[in-house]
Amino acid sequence: MTGRVPAYRVGAFAALHEREGIEVALFGGRSLHGGAPAPGDLPFPSRAVSAPRIGALAAGGAHRAVICSTGGRAALPAAWAGARVGHHPLVLWASLWAHPASPAHALSYLPLRRLYRSADAVVTYGPHVSAYVSARGARNVHVAPQSVDGGFWGAAEVGPPGSHGWPADAHVRVLFAGRDDPAKGLDVLLEAWRSAPAGAALVLATAARERGVAAAPGAAAAPVWLGPLSPAQLREVYGGSDVLVVPSVATRTFREPWGLVVNEAMSRGLAVIASEDVGAAAGGLVRNGETGLVVPAGDAAALAAAIGALAGDRALRERLGEAGRAAVAAYTHEAWARGFSDALSTLGVSAALSNRRPRP
Repeated sequence: MTGRVPAYRVGAFAALHEREGIEVALFGGRSLHGGAPAPGDLPFPSRAVSAPRIGALAAGGAHRAVICSTGGRAALPAAWAGARVGHHPLVLWASLWAHPASPAHALSYLPLRRLYRSADAVVTYGPHVSAYVSARGARNVHVAPQSVDGGFWGAAEVGPPGSHGWPADAHVRVLFAGRDDPAKGLDVLLEAWRSAPAGAALVLATAARERGVAAAPGAAAAPVWLGPLSPAQLREVYGGSDVLVVPSVATRTFREPWGLVVNEAMSRGLAVIASEDVGAAAGGLVRNGETGLVVPAGDAAALAAAIGALAGDRALRERLGEAGRAAVAAYTHEAWARGFSDALSTLGVSAALSNRRPRP
């Protein structure tokens, strides 16, 4: 049970359906931090369900277990209650590693903490989320590593970016791809760029409003603002870039659960700079000096130093890029699905691990 299926998640759900036989109940609602909904028909059974009907569906006898995400103010407690009424195992799919501090979210903290404790199993985005929920009483915790379509993002045959103003002559191209939101740290990056070295270019794949950057004399040129891109266009931009920067900072309402742009860029062999508030860094994919560089969140000077280090050292960029490519190879849709199968297995309801015929 989840609000919607973004396009980047379709392959993961399809892999889980192949292993387990699932039905996805979509209750809609706002999606501030997910990708665009998948177009067309989904390659697994699904149905649109109103929040009031979630409880009845969860209580019904047609399913082996109920898996619910932490989204949906009305849907989540309804799914929990329905699973208990129907005596179905409840698996919670958790992403938070810091609870939002807004007044509305403050009211949900104690109920969600109770759900962590009462769920029969919890599946998380990574070890950082596992540590968070375990500290709040969760038991039987498993990791389903965040995944993207590595075949698509790492495809060898990718044309050069055709974007207007593409800095083809720059000796190193640094990329930011994300929303215009304080939590994404774009202003920190623009502040760091004031001292970026000459010959480097900053490319911004974002719908953010353009703002000027007063660079020091002899420093890098002004950023190139591309606007939002389709997945195919973004793949071309990854292919023409050298470094991805993910400078996220925690706010009262959001802390980056993961950052799938890290997986996408690593699939192309880009070196990655991430702040410590990025889930992909806290969760172990970006390891400082091994698979990327990790900097303190909100520290423009540290970010500028990291950009300068990679801009001036091609061998370091290539070493981190290749190490990142090797590391992200384990973050597949199949590995994601296997995390859920492992959780279901502990509850005695996994089709994949018990050789039973899959049913939802």
